[in-house]
Amino acid sequence: MLGRSGQRDDMELVVLSLLAEAPKYGYAITKELAAKSDGRVRLTPGVLYPMLKELEASGLIQGTWDEVKSEEEQPGEGRKRKWYRVTAKGKKRLAQRLAAHRAFRALVDALVGPETGEVTR
Repeated sequence: MLGRSGQRDDMELVVLSLLAEAPKYGYAITKELAAKSDGRVRLTPGVLYPMLKELEASGLIQGTWDEVKSEEEQPGEGRKRKWYRVTAKGKKRLAQRLAAHRAFRALVDALVGPETGEVTR
């Protein structure tokens, strides 16, 4: 799915879809994507974080920082974690991407026929 020329659009669709379910931080996005794809799709930090930065710059998602502390840490010693959520603009883009994806899938299904498990050509 993600190896063809539309890889950027595909990944935008996937990331926006995951964030539309609930706000998530980067590592949680990669883990959920891997789990939902049975490990077939993995997003490396070098791909995910620039994409999140671009989606945020274009107003499709919004990031907020949260301090994460373990019980042993002293006040002010926690590390920061950035949570992302889809904005109204992002929800509109997601709806457009989903409609385009479904229309393309329907077109391909119409051209090649229903899945039967065997090739007849």
